[in-house]
Amino acid sequence: MKSSTDQKNQALAKVRLDKWLWAARFYRTRTLAKQAIESGRVHYAGSRVKTSKEISVGDELTIRQGSATAMTEKTVVVEALTIQRGNATAAQALYSETEESEKRRAYYAEQRKLANLARPDNKPNKKERRDLQRFKNKQE
Repeated sequence: MKSSTDQKNQALAKVRLDKWLWAARFYRTRTLAKQAIESGRVHYAGSRVKTSKEISVGDELTIRQGSATAMTEKTVVVEALTIQRGNATAAQALYSETEESEKRRAYYAEQRKLANLARPDNKPNKKERRDLQRFKNKQE
């Protein structure tokens, strides 16, 4: 027998965007989801939306997450609706990421790794710092 919350969730035809983003675990709180929508990080059908926008199954969303240096952009298709936040596996069932989006994210992740290769993994020790200083002084 199904509980009343399961019946409510199945009967949903439309859900507010901020509630769905929170339930799908894109953001930790509804406030963060609201701020992301208002700052233009969430697009519906290629354009900015308001927090109260109601979405339905089959809608396509573009979501940008992360800091400015490691910004990731996902294009997802809404597969199911709910207003109740569940565990991570339940949240992943609410959407599917497009193939093009997955490829683009993998490409940018690889580019970030390659850009980071120029930086050493550890700081130079005292001897290496002295050697570097001598080298710099010779160049001048």
